[in-house]
Amino acid sequence: EVQLVESGGGLVQPGGSLRLSCAASGFTFSVYAMTWVRQAPGKGLEWVSSVNDGGGSTTYADSVKGRFTISRDNAKNNLFLQMNNLKSDDTAVYYCASRKKDTIEVITTWSEYDDWGQGTQVTVSS
Repeated sequence: EVQLVESGGGLVQPGGSLRLSCAASGFTFSVYAMTWVRQAPGKGLEWVSSVNDGGGSTTYADSVKGRFTISRDNAKNNLFLQMNNLKSDDTAVYYCASRKKDTIEVITTWSEYDDWGQGTQVTVSS
């Protein structure tokens, strides 16, 4: 019933930009903190960014700080990740994940997330 559907991935050159979206349904999106997690080829899951339920509080991994911006539109049940100045190391499958919390925490115990999307591929290559 719960669905998180990522979109917006693709192939981009280094220095380029992409905007990822995550469409949520089947739960009350506006009371969940939301998170982006990525998995690079041959690597484990990496926490990227989180936003609180209302969208007013955000946090980022050091590797993306200053380049990525997380946001949400609760009226449309959408989560976004604006990615600028992309690097080859940003190549990964990007997942959105939900937690029923009003505040954000840096959670890297993946079982603590309530639901996950299927992921969208981002490839940064010249």
